[in-house]
Amino acid sequence: MVALLLLLAGGATGCGGRATTHHKPGTSHEQASGNVGTLLPAQDGAGHHLREVPAEGAPQVRLTARPDSEDGWNLQLAVTDFRFTPDSTGGAALPGTGHAHLELDGHELARVYGPWFHLPAAQVPEGAHTLTVRLYADDHTAWAVGGKAVEASVPMTGGAPGEAGHTHTAPTPPSPTPPSPTAPSPSPLSPTPSSASPEADRTITLTVRAGKVSPAPGRVEVKRGERVALRVISDRADTLHVHGYDKELALPPGQEATLVLTADRTGLFEVETHESGLVLTQLLVR
Repeated sequence: MVALLLLLAGGATGCGGRATTHHKPGTSHEQASGNVGTLLPAQDGAGHHLREVPAEGAPQVRLTARPDSEDGWNLQLAVTDFRFTPDSTGGAALPGTGHAHLELDGHELARVYGPWFHLPAAQVPEGAHTLTVRLYADDHTAWAVGGKAVEASVPMTGGAPGEAGHTHTAPTPPSPTPPSPTAPSPSPLSPTPSSASPEADRTITLTVRAGKVSPAPGRVEVKRGERVALRVISDRADTLHVHGYDKELALPPGQEATLVLTADRTGLFEVETHESGLVLTQLLVR
C-alpha cells in the first residue's frame, strides 16, 4: 500500500516534477479552469469564448502601426496590466497573462507573443482595411470587460510593396511661386543653392529620387529649442510628416519645399513621407 501511494504521488507531478495544466477529460482548454473571471457564452469572431474580468486592473492594449522603410509595418502592442507568456500557452488562464491575436478585417493573420511584430506588406491587400489586436489568456479565451473583448484597432491602407501607408488628412498644397522673369528656371531635382533658412538655426537638406533618400537616413542631434528647417525635394508628389510634432508639408514633384519647426520636445522623432512610406531622417532632440 505504501509503495502504491508513493507511485501515485510521483505520477501527479509528471516527469521532472513540473506541475501540469491538463484539464479534465471531455472539456476544452477554453472551459478549463480556474477561478479567474467569468467564462461567458459569447464568443469573439474566431470562436473563442470571452473571459469577463472587472474593469479595474483588467488587461489593456494600444496598437501602433508604423511603416517600415523597407517593407510593411512595424507594430507595437503597448499593454497595461498584462504580460506575454509564450511558454505557457495552452495552459490554464492566469490573471493578466497570455498572448495576442492579430486580425485584418476580422480574419486572423498571426498570434503575437511579444510587444513588437513586423507585418509584411504582402499580407495586406491593396485598399483600406482595419487591423485589430486582441488579448487572450493562455487557455485561448479572450479577455473581456463589460461583455466586450479587450482589443485595439487602427486603420491601414495596403498598396504596392514599399508603399505601406496610413491615414492622414492631406495638407493643402502651397501656391507655386512664379519664377522671376530674369532668373533661369531651376532644373528638376536641383534645389536652389542657399545656406540655411533665415528663420532657422539649422537646415537639413534631403532629396528623394526613385524611392531612395539622399543622404542615407540617419539621426540628427538637435538641441531643445532650436529652430530646424527641413528642406526636401522629391521627384514625385508626396507629403512630409514629422512624427511627434504632427507637422506636415506637401511636396510638389521636382520642387523644393521647406518645413520649419521648433524642437521644443525631447525624444527621437521620425521624419517620413506618407505616399512612399520612406523614413527620411530621425531628429534626436536633447
